[in-house]
Amino acid sequence: MIMNNEPARILVVDDEEIALSNLKHVLKKEGYEVTASQSGPRALHLLEENMFDLVLTDLKMEKVGGMQILKRTRELYPDTEVIMITGYATVDSAIEAMKGGAYHYIAKPYKLDEVRKVVREALEKTGLKRENFRLREHLKAFQGEARIITDNPGMKKLLATAGQVATSDSNVVICGESGTGKELLARFVHSCSNRRNGPMLSVNCGAFQEDLLANELFGHEKGAFTGAVEMKKGLVEMADGGTLFLDEITEMSPAMQVKLLRVIQEKEVMHLGGVSPIKVNVRFLAATNRNLSEEVKLGHFRQDLFFRINVVALHIPPLAERKDDLPLLIQHFIRKYGILMHKEVANIEPEVVDILLRYDFPGNVRELENIIERGVALASGDTIEVGHLPEDLRGASFQTFRRKSGGIPSLADQERAYIEWVLKEHGDNKSVAAQVLGIDRVSLWRKIKKYELES
Repeated sequence: MIMNNEPARILVVDDEEIALSNLKHVLKKEGYEVTASQSGPRALHLLEENMFDLVLTDLKMEKVGGMQILKRTRELYPDTEVIMITGYATVDSAIEAMKGGAYHYIAKPYKLDEVRKVVREALEKTGLKRENFRLREHLKAFQGEARIITDNPGMKKLLATAGQVATSDSNVVICGESGTGKELLARFVHSCSNRRNGPMLSVNCGAFQEDLLANELFGHEKGAFTGAVEMKKGLVEMADGGTLFLDEITEMSPAMQVKLLRVIQEKEVMHLGGVSPIKVNVRFLAATNRNLSEEVKLGHFRQDLFFRINVVALHIPPLAERKDDLPLLIQHFIRKYGILMHKEVANIEPEVVDILLRYDFPGNVRELENIIERGVALASGDTIEVGHLPEDLRGASFQTFRRKSGGIPSLADQERAYIEWVLKEHGDNKSVAAQVLGIDRVSLWRKIKKYELES
């Protein structure tokens, strides 16, 4: 049994009627869904019309033999295993079948226990391959693409601006607190740009000392310094035709700022120890959790570099200012880590949502993600509970609310109840309620209308 507990589908092909009937009977008794064909051409037609989890085929048959069926199966369904059965067992035919991609080779006369064992193992392998494929497809949504989860009007406006800026090829600075998703927004800009088919490389400018950062960015020639046993390209050169993301750019030393400014102005880079500049075509995206304009005023960041890199500025608001995104983000991270950890976690206790809605998230979206990851990891059933939260959150004093009716409320129910509670707490003063909720007044009106909370 594979694939959602449905019976495995097996195609059996043999031009000997008795052998075909016996195999069909044995496999059906094992609980498999068996389709039998005494004709090679008919088997090819069945393969064109249906997907099978496993194919058992005789090797020697008239018109269309087992090797042709093996080849066509591999072409149509790369994950489907094929077992070859024949009364003409030779070393050469076995080698040929295995080279063609057959899972196993059984010689007649065979023992039924052997057939059962090989079939079971082949189906397990097919199931694992398909499960891995589904997992890779799921992971693309989380790792391979720049997906920004939001229903917040301000964030939607920011994404619209980022999408417009993306096609201009201008350098961009992304500002925001740590954990707000600055690199994710940078990847979004790259994915929307004309450079999306080129590389996007990243470096944290605060993670390297000055000489190491120079080597990382600009590369070196062989023999440029002790230990430089071969030439190394830097990230600027490797990002040619694409995008280079400079995270925490304000951590860059004044000397490095001068070198970066020259690269941006001249559109060329020089290896350490090199004598000839290398032309590059790179777009620079930078990020900082500081006020870049203030850093310029304080003399910590060069004004000329500021004007070169800060052609467009994008500011990501902290999570505390977009609490209306919490339900979406919570469900997104539950799904993400449920898949990554192979766990069937799909729910979250109302008390947990209460606590999260009241929390200010100094670590922003990254902190929320860590909290949900922890919850999924600790969950023994399908629900994240209060006990799965970090101790400092569990021990915090929060005013909470519960739905009065029975059953576990949805996140939408919790959001509605929370907005209703805040409005009551503040005498239905919508301006104050919006401020407490961390959203603007228009967003609050939209929620009130959505949940029919007008008094």
